[in-house]
Amino acid sequence: MGFVVIAMALSVFGARLVQLQGLDPNSYAEMAAAEGLVEVDLPAARGDILDRNGEPLADSVAGLMVVADPQMTADRAPELAKFLYKRLHVDYASTLAKLREQGSRFEYIARRVPSTRATQVVDAAAEAGFKGLDTRRDPLRDYPAGDVAANLVGFMGTDEPLAGLERTFDEQLAGTDGSAKYEVGGGNRIPLGDNTVTEPVDGQDLHTTIDLDLQWYTQRVLRQTVESSRAESGFAVVMDTRTGELLAIADDPTFDSNAPTESPKADLGSRAMQDVYEPGSVEKVLTLSSLIDLGEVTPRTRIQVPSQLDDGGTHPIHDWFSHGTIRLTLAGVIAKSSNIGTVLASKRFEDGQLRSYLESFGLGRRTDIGVRGETPGILPDDSLWTPQTQDRIAFGQSLSVNAVQMAAAVNTIANDGVRISPSLIEGSATTEDGAVVGTDHATKHRVISISAARQTAHMMERVVDPDVGVAPAAAVPGYRVAGKTGTAQRVGAECGCYDGTFTVSFAGFAPADDPRFTIYVVVQNPGNGGGGGSVAGPAFAKIMSYALRRYAVPPTGTPPSRLPVEW
Repeated sequence: MGFVVIAMALSVFGARLVQLQGLDPNSYAEMAAAEGLVEVDLPAARGDILDRNGEPLADSVAGLMVVADPQMTADRAPELAKFLYKRLHVDYASTLAKLREQGSRFEYIARRVPSTRATQVVDAAAEAGFKGLDTRRDPLRDYPAGDVAANLVGFMGTDEPLAGLERTFDEQLAGTDGSAKYEVGGGNRIPLGDNTVTEPVDGQDLHTTIDLDLQWYTQRVLRQTVESSRAESGFAVVMDTRTGELLAIADDPTFDSNAPTESPKADLGSRAMQDVYEPGSVEKVLTLSSLIDLGEVTPRTRIQVPSQLDDGGTHPIHDWFSHGTIRLTLAGVIAKSSNIGTVLASKRFEDGQLRSYLESFGLGRRTDIGVRGETPGILPDDSLWTPQTQDRIAFGQSLSVNAVQMAAAVNTIANDGVRISPSLIEGSATTEDGAVVGTDHATKHRVISISAARQTAHMMERVVDPDVGVAPAAAVPGYRVAGKTGTAQRVGAECGCYDGTFTVSFAGFAPADDPRFTIYVVVQNPGNGGGGGSVAGPAFAKIMSYALRRYAVPPTGTPPSRLPVEW
């Protein structure tokens, strides 16, 4: 009987050994190894977002994650969770659950922690007698320029991009995380145990056309302008006339990308790309340059301007200033910013011509420079294009634009009549929607003739003339400046009608006879009652002066336009 019992026991052991070593050895070996196997992610370093000179707008700096081994932290989990809550500001309840996670040897406690702070917390925990905490590499996103270009760059959440270029070009910037597997015993890594590492692949840098210093200066001038005029907001665009590269896109109010939650949600986007507004009288240079291109008018064309104009609509058209019947040349219509004079000249268009020109200038469609949420603006469809609609569009009402779109249109005149598509990215990059953008893909097409563009520029010079123009404050000493003011009524969100507030603006380029930069400044609802010439004009002059000095652009030394404004 004893022999039989022994034989049966040995048979059971023998069968178990056959199963373990003969039938399925690998699965059981894996189960045994898993008892002490830890797998962790190895985060990739995110690519930098750089300005045109290689200065960082966003970069990755040394950071650490704080991790825990629940088998070592479970016994004192409540005390340790309270300790971590006070020092890392992590949620107490979720941290407590992680510290007690059964069967786990690795839990994330805090991500993207500055290296010094993470090390101090782990060391302090060890001194307090807590076991099971450690750190791992975890690159931290940093925005060294703070609020400079924040509305373009965007910001990161804990594990994903939430706005701006960070999100649009995330696939390029993010890289690919790696991983590591290793054996532990008694809470410690086994030196000669299983160790498998897949190295992370860091993200690629994104090069923009932004000039960090010029962007900083543009934002500061814009902020000063918005505050001094008691306005709601403002935005400004600086474009390289010859290449279409955007050197600055400024918004105010803005935010600090390092602390986006401290600013209102309304300030986190780019108003320059997302605001829809009527451009007002800046539109006149597009209308009249098109007429010159058609051969219908010249800068010396004589127009008799009455005190008001009844075009068959519900409201007669007026000028911004009161007058009787006056006699203006076409150059005078621009210099004095006459709505009535512009409408009278625009009567020379044939059906469909003005709309065709505005489309060619780039209105009614997105610029597609790579900024999320860009509005295409509003250019009425042919079916909605009545004579009364055309009259108002001719001087900047009944259509809408975004700031970069309008800057590119005015730049067409500066660039001898050739529209070059604006660019924000140097080289080439692919957006999250699969669109390929960048300077490598900029396009050009002729909108108006060289002669028409230069004649329009000569008329625009009269706008800043202190004797005849409406914006002498936009002049830059020593340089010839071509510009145009804009003052447009705003449509209220509640009433869907003009609500008594205004958008004021100034667009221009310099030197007028050999343009290097095109700048467009827009201010929303100034509380001081100022217009485009008195509010946006001085901001334009400051930004243009800085840009010309920074890029060492000399004055041309030629005399400014002296086109007659009256007859």
